[in-house]
Amino acid sequence: MLRALEIRDMLLIDRLDLRFQPGLNVLTGETGAGKSILLDCLGFVLGWRGRAELVRAGAQQGEVTAVFDLAPGHPAREVLDEAGLEAEGELILRRVNAADGRKTAWVNDRRTSGEVLRALSDVLVELHGQHDDRGLLNPRGHRQLLDAFAGADVAGVRSAWSAVASARKALAEAEAALAAMRAEEDYLRHATGELDALDPKPGEEAELDARRRLMQGAVRIRDDVARAFQALGPEGAEGMMADAARWLDGAAAKAEGALDEAIGALGRAITELGEAAEGVERALDVLSFDPRELERVEERLFAIRGLARKHDVLADDLGDFAEGMRVRLVALDGGAENIKGLRASVATAEAGYDRAASDLSALRAGAAGRLDTAIAAELAPLKMERAHFSTVITPGEAGPEGRDQVEFTVATNPGAPAGPLNRIASGGELSRFLLALKVCLARGQAGQTLIFDEIDRGVGGATADAVGRRLERLADGAQILVVTHSPQVAARGAHHWRVEKRVAGGMTTSTVTALDDGARVDELARMLAGENVTDAAREAARVLLSG
Repeated sequence: MLRALEIRDMLLIDRLDLRFQPGLNVLTGETGAGKSILLDCLGFVLGWRGRAELVRAGAQQGEVTAVFDLAPGHPAREVLDEAGLEAEGELILRRVNAADGRKTAWVNDRRTSGEVLRALSDVLVELHGQHDDRGLLNPRGHRQLLDAFAGADVAGVRSAWSAVASARKALAEAEAALAAMRAEEDYLRHATGELDALDPKPGEEAELDARRRLMQGAVRIRDDVARAFQALGPEGAEGMMADAARWLDGAAAKAEGALDEAIGALGRAITELGEAAEGVERALDVLSFDPRELERVEERLFAIRGLARKHDVLADDLGDFAEGMRVRLVALDGGAENIKGLRASVATAEAGYDRAASDLSALRAGAAGRLDTAIAAELAPLKMERAHFSTVITPGEAGPEGRDQVEFTVATNPGAPAGPLNRIASGGELSRFLLALKVCLARGQAGQTLIFDEIDRGVGGATADAVGRRLERLADGAQILVVTHSPQVAARGAHHWRVEKRVAGGMTTSTVTALDDGARVDELARMLAGENVTDAAREAARVLLSG
């Protein structure tokens, strides 16, 4: 519910503070007094696109603040959650328009965008008038309105449609993947065969490379190692040192200990020499190889490196690469069966959607008949008993809301062709159609402030009284703001404001005054009689208020 509207330096308003109440709130005043300015200011703070120049002449900036009460579970809370904004029981919207055209908005003192304001306005306020393109005249919203009238729960159809979309997506992706694998099937089988035949192991490439380099180096160094072994053996140093040791041992007995130290050192040297000879001998064994072994090592090494380059992977990753291709071949071999299962899933999901959509279509068809009957009952008191309202349901493209297109059509006279509301009905007729529609479609509007902008234009007398009574009934348990020129409508208001234009100090401003019972009589008398308010007009005003 809109609780307060504060306006500063906007158009003809310098400062205005309004406090609204539940029920039927009426705003009256002479033509040009500024009633539409209030709607322009409210639309501005709600992010609606309207006039370009809003700042009052001479002011640096204009500002509008709107305060709404939010009941628990109000749909505005979902909008706030999505925008990352918090709200308790009160929602404060504030928007500033600088003189240079820049606009800045806040929600509960946090900066926000015009887009968020417009999303909030869709669940906070509903405007109806002769140029209503946001509400009942927009055919794109007729299906939703019919669903609200029918009490239809579209969630089941949305869920079924989501299941269809998911199943179709999974099938399409599987078919695309299978087609891609089939396009490279020959390559997969050939490459996998090559890798399986070679069967490379992690680390094998480094091991083969080391063996190859060792064998290549052995050709160059083995002769030197062999000569070194010969020099160390019995034919060389070992034999000479053995002779030396034998000679010294023979002379030691007569040397009186002079040779003991030398004999000990020579023994140690012979031991070290033996170990060196054994090491060289082992090296000779290592350096001894079959030339054909070098060929085999090089052949396998080059094969592994060739496949690594071919598949652009590291040699140590060839095994994992081969396993990946084997997995793809398994998927390819089982792809047809998988596609079959996915197609069955699509068929099941589509069947579920068809049932849910058909049930929803049947519900809509029944509700359309009830709505047409209800509208006809409302049109008669509004002096449109000859008009015919029809809810037209036609097949449409399947989607999350079902497969029905819904449009409200009217024929204003018997035998006349039916057509869209805004093309067939005149201004006055259109206003009454909108009111009848709103009365019948009122369910599901809890928490919204409904605004009717001169919806009674072009009607008077008993018809205007019927309009007022329906607005009064519609306001029961809700909040309605009505801008009206009809005294019959204004008399039905629970709260009444008069909009006036004043000139002071050469400046024109619009003011809004809350009317007490006496002031209401004078205002209704003015609306009945014009400039010359008579006692008879006041008495007629009292009669209207008492009715």
